[in-house]
Amino acid sequence: MHILTRYVLAELAKVFLISLAALTLMMIIVGVVREASQQSLPPAQIVQLLPFILPDALRVAVPVTLLMAVTSVYGRFAGSNEVVAVKALGISPMAILWPTFILAVLLSLGTVVLNDLAVSWGRNGARGVVIDSVEEIAYSMLRTKKQYSSANFSIHVQGVEGRRLLKPTISIPERGSTPATTITADEAELASDHVNHVLKIILHNATVSVEGRVRAQLPGVYEKEIELSDASRASRMSDTPSWMALGRIAPEKTRQKAAIERHDDDRAARAAYQMLCGDFEGLTSPEWETRSRQQVTLQGRLNRLYLEPHRRWSAGFSCLCFAWVGAPLAILLRKSDFLAVFFLCFLPILVVYYPLLIYGIDGAKGGTLPGYGVWAGNLVLLACGEWLRRRVVRY
Repeated sequence: MHILTRYVLAELAKVFLISLAALTLMMIIVGVVREASQQSLPPAQIVQLLPFILPDALRVAVPVTLLMAVTSVYGRFAGSNEVVAVKALGISPMAILWPTFILAVLLSLGTVVLNDLAVSWGRNGARGVVIDSVEEIAYSMLRTKKQYSSANFSIHVQGVEGRRLLKPTISIPERGSTPATTITADEAELASDHVNHVLKIILHNATVSVEGRVRAQLPGVYEKEIELSDASRASRMSDTPSWMALGRIAPEKTRQKAAIERHDDDRAARAAYQMLCGDFEGLTSPEWETRSRQQVTLQGRLNRLYLEPHRRWSAGFSCLCFAWVGAPLAILLRKSDFLAVFFLCFLPILVVYYPLLIYGIDGAKGGTLPGYGVWAGNLVLLACGEWLRRRVVRY
């Protein structure tokens, strides 16, 4: 029995590790190229991105690679009549199946960790690289396109000589109580201050216009500071549930529930006050529509906080579900052609698992399904795999 176990695990390890290395490398290249093209990253920053993209690539690659390894190994076993030989010796096929299922459980736990690492450390780390590289990215884009823009800041120039920006025009849109501002100058220079997390724009002979009405001439040198996160083109989603570590989600739920209660209490108090004062026009004012939208937003964030742990655990345990279906199906198909077996095994997963996963995620976000609804696809695969496993053991 130990010989069979070692044999199965050795065959799986060879195929799994080679496939994982190839698929992970391909996904890293795709991820780096996508991020580099979106952010116009210089080569030095592309190298810094690699460790942060690795967990994201691995969490996607591990389940698919395990399915590839399982279908390849068990398809070959069945195609060369090794499963028939095991049965002829009076040994249950479970002797060659259970090592794979144990390995799949361990890989599932590891993939849960990778999911958590990828969306918290990985994404935030990649965002940090982009933010810290604002100065280099801006100069690169200004040299090639004569403009650079983010959600809260944009700059256009007539030309770039070394580090000198010629005839720059800087636009800062309205944000909260801060009015829109436009700054023009004879020339300027960018300098990142990583200690204070600001991008300094050193302007010469600047003209500042506030909302096109108030103008001020600033002869000499004038410095304008913008937060690196505002100047960056990186996503500002670090506080959304999908970017949080699992350890942060439980306390964040408590805070979100408290915020919803405060909002409900405030709405109730305002409505009671307006009714007591006879202010019926106020009860139908646009302000209440705004408050209703705020309520929907707060509740939507709480729904996502309930969803996120289930999504990461279910995604991690897709390794076990894929192996649970793939191993017995590959034996029953009795084909040694690796690609044919893989696609025949992957097709029901593609048709059943992923649509159910997407439906569960959308329903949980909208509040029509509980967070654990994302496990539906896993349960269907486990049920199908159990039926296939019984057929393998019985016949």
